This record gives sequence, C-alpha cells and structure tokens, in this order.
Amino acid sequence: MFRPRIPVNPLPTGIVTPLVQPITPTEIEPTACHHGHAPTPVPATPRGQVPAVRLTPTGLVTLVAGGAGLVLIVGTVLVSMLLAVAITGVSVAVVAVVLRLLVRDMQRGQ
Repeated sequence: MFRPRIPVNPLPTGIVTPLVQPITPTEIEPTACHHGHAPTPVPATPRGQVPAVRLTPTGLVTLVAGGAGLVLIVGTVLVSMLLAVAITGVSVAVVAVVLRLLVRDMQRGQ
C-alpha cells in the first residue's frame, strides 16, 4: 500500500514517440455564396516594423546607470578573484621558501 509503483520498461527500444502529433495547417478556401456582396478585403501587409521598446530620456538614463552599475559590480568581483589568486600564490611561495630552509637546516645537522 505504501510502496510507490514505478513503471518499468523491460526492453528499451530507443524510439521516442511524441505526445502531441504535429498538425499541418491547411488553407480553407472560401465557398461562393449566391447573393451579391463585395468580397472581403485582404489586410495590407505592414511596410516596416516599429521597434517594440521606446525609451524615454528617463528610461535611457536608468538603462545607462544600470549598465554602469553592472560593469562596476562585475569588475569588482573579477578584481577580488584575481587578488585572491595572487595572495594564494604569494603564500604558497613563502611556504616553499620556509620548507626549503628547514630541509637545508636538517641536512646540515647530519
């Protein structure tokens, strides 16, 4: 009762069956009617596309300030990472010099 029931595929076939079958669009032709009226006009295609986003001066200032802030934050993070790597390298070099001196002193004592 409390055990989960997980379906098991005993023989994987590698065939993937999509859940939804794609439907190809078909054109519907208008039927001719027997009473006199004007045919429906075809909508005109747009000549040029208008940009989707229009910036006001305030929006432009906000965008520039946000970009500058992002650049400053990313720069700070990168400089901090570089500084951490430099400090680690210096500390490893100091440890290597100290170990070298200790090994030399131990060899002289023999």
